[in-house]
Formats: sequence, C-alpha cells, structure tokens
Amino acid sequence: MVLLIHHPVSAASRKVRIIMAEKRMLFVLKEEEPWKPSQDLYKLNPSGEVPVFVFDGNVIAGNYAITEFLEEVNREIRLMPADPKQKAEVRRLIEWFDVKFMREVNRNIVYEKVHKRFGFGNPPDSKILKIGINNLNFHLEYIDWLAERRNYLAGDDFSLADITAACRLSTIWATFRGTATKTPSCGIRK
Repeated sequence: MVLLIHHPVSAASRKVRIIMAEKRMLFVLKEEEPWKPSQDLYKLNPSGEVPVFVFDGNVIAGNYAITEFLEEVNREIRLMPADPKQKAEVRRLIEWFDVKFMREVNRNIVYEKVHKRFGFGNPPDSKILKIGINNLNFHLEYIDWLAERRNYLAGDDFSLADITAACRLSTIWATFRGTATKTPSCGIRK
C-alpha cells in the first residue's frame, strides 16, 4: 500500500498528489492538519510537516525528497528533462515557486486566510493579504512572460516546473474560493 499523508492547503502535498497521478500510481490519502500535527506524524517525520510518503514500511518525508524519489523509481513517465541545461531550468523554476512564490505570495495569503483561521481562530490581517495580492500580480506577469516565449514554463515539454507552479497557484485560488481545506481530485493529463 502507498500512503500519502497530506493536507489540501499544502502546495507541496498537492504537488506530490499530482505527480503520483501523472505517474498513474494508486495511493491512499491521510489528511493531517499542518497547524496541529499529530504524534503519529512526528514519529514519521520529526519536522511534523506534510507531505509524507509511506510505502512497504518505508518513509520519505518532504516534497523534494518525495518528488526526486518518484521520478527515479517511475521512469516511464518523465517529469524532468534528460538534458542537463533543461533540467537546470526546471529546477530553477521549482525553486522560484517553492521558495520565492511561497515567501511572497502563499505565506501572506494562505497563512492569513487559512492557518490563522483554522489553526488559531484569528481573523486575517488585511494589510498582509494586500501585500500577498500585490506580490501575486508580479508573479502572474512573470508566468505570462514565460508563457509567451515557451510551450511550457521551463521549455518545450510539460515538467515538474509546471506542476509546482500550478500547485502554488491552485492553493491561492482555493483559498479565495473557500475550498482550501478540501482535497481536490487529481486529474491526469491525456
């Protein structure tokens, strides 16, 4: 059995779910609240963070470790290019969205609207939300710039960069729609 411990508001969890769906893997989901990690989660991942991937008694924690593992063990459906220069561009964009976009957009919007509300029962700070929205506009312009020049964000082929960006953006979208705490279905590209 393959188990993914996740939370719908976690873009990293979304990324792993989509990768697993793209690679046509069967898996079971177990939801964990990131603002209130259980002792079971700490036993599997000392950081107390999701996602955590469990299979045949083995545990892999963290989105980078899981995505690299999935790419290595399932080579039929590749989400990283073989060419080192193209691979570097995919990794650059993954870092852009997982670090820069997270810091400038997700943290300001998702934390304020979801974590503060569900985790601590506090209302969001509208000034922080506005900063996140203003930063989102900059990132959307950058995505637009990339899309005008390439078939996909990192080049000619669909890659982990596209999945990473989609997960960050979908978390924002779900937050504003009020569906961030619901698990979306993972559609598979045809």
